[in-house]
Amino acid sequence: MADMMKGKVAAITGAASGIGLECARVLLAEGAKVVLVDRAGDRLAQLCAELGPNALPLQMDLLRPAEVSTLLPQILERAGGLDVFHANAGAYVGGEVVDGDPDEWDRMLNLNINAAFRSVHAVLPHMIAQKSGDIIFTSSIAGIVPVVWEPIYTASKFAVQAFVHTIRRQLSKHGIRVGAVAPGPVVTALLDDWPKAKMDDALASGSLMQPREVADAVLFMLTRPRNVTIRDLVILPNSVDL
Repeated sequence: MADMMKGKVAAITGAASGIGLECARVLLAEGAKVVLVDRAGDRLAQLCAELGPNALPLQMDLLRPAEVSTLLPQILERAGGLDVFHANAGAYVGGEVVDGDPDEWDRMLNLNINAAFRSVHAVLPHMIAQKSGDIIFTSSIAGIVPVVWEPIYTASKFAVQAFVHTIRRQLSKHGIRVGAVAPGPVVTALLDDWPKAKMDDALASGSLMQPREVADAVLFMLTRPRNVTIRDLVILPNSVDL
């Protein structure tokens, strides 16, 4: 593969680590210009210096609506256009509801749902005007099959799935494709609060994937012919039986 995304501009939220960073690497390698959006400004600056001139940093706290409202003009200022928007930023909370912290739930729900929806809303006018674009959400298998260990996270991803499939039908008339990549467990910082025994078991059994595997799936979604939409792409380690 080479130059599959040449001439395209992508913006990825939560791009300073994990799935977002790997998606940026893959799209850059395929010739795209990529705006990496994250609140970690120093980390972004360092990464973009390493990734090359087509990697453009945009520091933003997606939990601040006033900042999200400036998302589109800042992307256009840096990159001169926008063809792909990947709403990837997210947080994770697992565990028993009775032991949970509702304040932690609120932050996760705000990021996984409200901030994701707001960021997509912010960039839609540009894509509608140009009558073309791709919107990708990083969802989860938990948005398709309820996961007993993570009820609040599961609820957030069910909301994402509902949004994806409703706006997909709204936006198709504008030439905009909307889809969700729905991985099983991936080795990212989102799993930092997994109990150590659960993490050790998952690593030993091979039931965790690497971010690059998700990034390759996103590239597949983006490079289908324009008359084809991959609405959900579920990716699971072989040892996960769902």
